[in-house]
Amino acid sequence: MRNLLEFLAKYNHWILFVALETVCAVLLFRYNTYQGSVWFSTANAVAGKVYEINSAVESYFSLSRVNEGLAQRNFYLERQLDQLRRLYAGATGDTAAVGRAADGALSRFRLIPAKVVDNTLDRPYNLMTIDRGTADGIRPDMGVACGTGIVGIVYLASDHYSVVMPVLNMKSRISCTIRNRGYVGYLVWYGGDPAVAYVEDIPRHARFRRGDWVETSGYSSIFPAGVLVGRIEQVYNSRDGLSYRLKVRLSTDFSSVRDVYAINDSTAGERMRLLGAARDSLHIDGGK
Repeated sequence: MRNLLEFLAKYNHWILFVALETVCAVLLFRYNTYQGSVWFSTANAVAGKVYEINSAVESYFSLSRVNEGLAQRNFYLERQLDQLRRLYAGATGDTAAVGRAADGALSRFRLIPAKVVDNTLDRPYNLMTIDRGTADGIRPDMGVACGTGIVGIVYLASDHYSVVMPVLNMKSRISCTIRNRGYVGYLVWYGGDPAVAYVEDIPRHARFRRGDWVETSGYSSIFPAGVLVGRIEQVYNSRDGLSYRLKVRLSTDFSSVRDVYAINDSTAGERMRLLGAARDSLHIDGGK
């Protein structure tokens, strides 16, 4: 205690100087709009760079697990495509038709690779930060996926970083369907287990089984059809008893996701303009 008092007495003028400088800085940045915005922008840039360095270190030590997952996913997709080609060729005799159809369906989509630099799992409204922004062609409302399936939707974008609303956010709503069944619902997450989400509004007349795969429906400009979501584990009745609720084991492991890609649909702008024009026309006609 005596040494502490001697230290404070010896350097009291420096301690007072630092305290006054701190108070001045707080008053300057809190009560002046311009200085506050400069501080906020600088702090965000520094935080983004720190997250990026931390993510790079974590990614390096998890490369073997990521590569193993991608290898398994690629093997599964190759087997599925090969089976589809064989079935179609056996039915029509045209062995190249499936390849041409797949190329045509995917030609309008461009994938923008990115890395996850910050991610949360334990909050009701989780958010994810990736290291690509508007300078790289990313814009809000783009879908985000990874090698094992769906991730989320771009919520905000700056020049070099973007914030993604992942599936693990209670405000997320994504249109999806049961593979090879054609029944459409929407994917929601109610908190808790980050490996489980639910598909709501599946009609009562739907026919499916536990273990069936769920994938994106393609009924929006955000995701193409066929992006993997997960597998059905349990089936429940909805609260009103008019539809089913499906418990889905997500195919994406959000605790280890690192490499993702944003999906840029080149036709999204045209479709949104056309839909907006149709809605405006209906609104005008309804007002007459």
